[in-house]
Amino acid sequence: MEKSFRILVVDDEAPMRRLLELYLKKNEYDVRTAAHGEEAITLLKNSDFDMVILDIMMPGIDGWEVCKRIRVFSNLPILMLTARDQTAEKVKGLKMGADDYLTKPFEEEELLARTEALLRRSGKSEQSSRSNPDGLTVNPDNRTVIYQSKQIELTPKEFELLYTFKSNPGRVYSRELLLEMIWEVDYMGDSRTVDSHVKNLREKLRRHGVDVDSVIKTVWGVGYKGV
Repeated sequence: MEKSFRILVVDDEAPMRRLLELYLKKNEYDVRTAAHGEEAITLLKNSDFDMVILDIMMPGIDGWEVCKRIRVFSNLPILMLTARDQTAEKVKGLKMGADDYLTKPFEEEELLARTEALLRRSGKSEQSSRSNPDGLTVNPDNRTVIYQSKQIELTPKEFELLYTFKSNPGRVYSRELLLEMIWEVDYMGDSRTVDSHVKNLREKLRRHGVDVDSVIKTVWGVGYKGV
């Protein structure tokens, strides 16, 4: 990771703060923590951060109110952390300016995938382009894919899939997680949507001479991973 992104974790429960800090620091993120909303607002106004992970249920001002206040002075990505998994709660948070949700309990893989997706969508890409020995160059700034000096035309979702796989080689993504990351929380679809887009992506890469097996692997019974 070329840049160590700075993330503020806001949660009133010390064990949860430590867990999030452990997962994020292990993956080279620079992490600060806050135990309540007022502390979070003060830190955000006085320091530079790339993203906030914000718990909803906190004493004093809750996460929704913190989110609302953040949006007065900042557009940085906000990932809401909640024990609730109800559509009405998510809609409320999104209307207040949240970018995504992570429901407790969660796996490390999902936390990192959602974090990476939010940073990418906000334009805070880890580097200007991704290039591997397979010869593909994937540039998130102008959303181009180049192979042997020729551009490969992809749909927006195909590009997001490819960039996700190239950004995290070896990491396995379930179909359900890819749906939530790339089609976002309000998408009503099923895993066949992911399979269809991956199939089209592979066909386009193959037509341009790319060794597809050096880019994307199917993990049977789970989903896909980048190579």
